[in-house]
Amino acid sequence: MDVRVNDVLVMKKTHPCGCKEFTVLRSGMDFKLRCNGCGHEIMIARSKAEKNIKKIQRSQE
Repeated sequence: MDVRVNDVLVMKKTHPCGCKEFTVLRSGMDFKLRCNGCGHEIMIARSKAEKNIKKIQRSQE
């Protein structure tokens, strides 16, 4: 799966704040994601994140 920095990921499950959208801050073996609702930053394994991605919204760069 081709996930780049600054892409917005729409996930299948919601964050505890209620938002489903996360911005990619870092990609590699792990993803560093920022919740677009509350701003909380998380590190998640690539394999676990890819199972939970519903849609990728590309940044306009």
